[in-house]
Amino acid sequence: MTQKLTRKAKLLYGVGDTGFSLTSTILGAYFAIFMIDVVGLPAETAALAVLIGKSWDYINDPIFGYISDRTRTRWGRRRPYLLFGALPYGLMFAMLWYRPGFESNLALTVYYSAAYIFYEAAATLIYMPYFALTPELTDDYDERTSLTTYRMFFSILGSLLAFTVPLMIVGRFTPENAPKVFVMGIVFGIIAAAPMLLVFFGTKEREEFSEQTQPGLRESLRIVRGNQPFLYGLIIYQMTWVSVNIVQAVLLFYVKYVAVREGASDAIMATIFITAIFALPIWEYAARRWDKRWAYIGGVAFWALVQIVLITVTAATPLSFILGLCFLAGIGVAAAHVLPWSIIPDAIEWGELQSGERHEGMYYSLVTLTNKIANSIAIPLVLFMLGKTGYIPNAAQQPASALWGIRISMGPIPAVLLVVGIFFAYKYPLTRAKFAELTKELEVRRAQKTEEAA
Repeated sequence: MTQKLTRKAKLLYGVGDTGFSLTSTILGAYFAIFMIDVVGLPAETAALAVLIGKSWDYINDPIFGYISDRTRTRWGRRRPYLLFGALPYGLMFAMLWYRPGFESNLALTVYYSAAYIFYEAAATLIYMPYFALTPELTDDYDERTSLTTYRMFFSILGSLLAFTVPLMIVGRFTPENAPKVFVMGIVFGIIAAAPMLLVFFGTKEREEFSEQTQPGLRESLRIVRGNQPFLYGLIIYQMTWVSVNIVQAVLLFYVKYVAVREGASDAIMATIFITAIFALPIWEYAARRWDKRWAYIGGVAFWALVQIVLITVTAATPLSFILGLCFLAGIGVAAAHVLPWSIIPDAIEWGELQSGERHEGMYYSLVTLTNKIANSIAIPLVLFMLGKTGYIPNAAQQPASALWGIRISMGPIPAVLLVVGIFFAYKYPLTRAKFAELTKELEVRRAQKTEEAA
């Protein structure tokens, strides 16, 4: 039976994404410039630290997804991790922003690689169970879009805060401001951990899913690999969010050196994310009115065009034109936040229909794992390209080659990835009508199992 959620339940679940959005956006936007312009690491070395840190999750995520599916407590399978994992999560985030007294680039690279590994392990402990709650809270096609819309409101709000408040605390990312950067890390570590308690106390897992028998790790992976809608949804998600993460990583470089509007950074970030917040209901309506995949195609194609136009911006471009582009980009960013996340849960029902088993933890661990693999390649490559195109840390003016490296990373590269996502959205096999059919069949099957057990 499909389950409608109250507004309170949606709010209490959605607020949890504030913490994840804060930490991931701050890392995406500031960690590269922190390591390069504050710590003083060469761009190629900073890329290596990120690559090493993220590579740990190649093993970490699927193992923890497997463990989460098999956890049995009086609080459920997922929620205990939110309660006990919040403190390590906030602490490890803060340590990423500490500047140790090492002078050696090798020692600094080792420190930030290790800090990234510990942070990612602590983050996995809570965000994978959090994501896996989505299909467990409701199995209604449109309710999942609505639940994701609430969640993405807090996600975009977190991104807005992440792009503006740290700059208020730190000022400019320069070596003398390293203590302020660490204070920022501590403040946001505390703020990011707190919403996990609201999710713990404000949500309830469905007992029938916890009672299902779970197969071994190899069998779980085999079932997931055979789920075609999930694989298509996974590619859609990855193409979208790798684009988002590349844009986040390059945005401050772009604003500072290409647009030469560092003083207007707050206004630029606010325009993007406030627009995205107000655009969220548009994409929820579009998904209800048409279909999730068609809404995705429309919204992301629009965003890809805006990214291409960004390559034309120079220091002479009026701020009003730049803010206009940010407004348009915000509309597309809203679609990128809501629609890929609302597509993935539907594939879990398809998998249950085929195998008779649910594997939310394994599915979502593979979502986060593949995202980290993609970003552990894409983000270091972008930073490596900055180094190879002649980027000079803290220079008043960058060489023309470095400016073009930043432009290409900001415009054509994300746009191409988004077009790949559009192609797989067009091919996505699980339409609204097909999903309605399979949920009815699942309801009958579950009722039969309940009668047999009785």
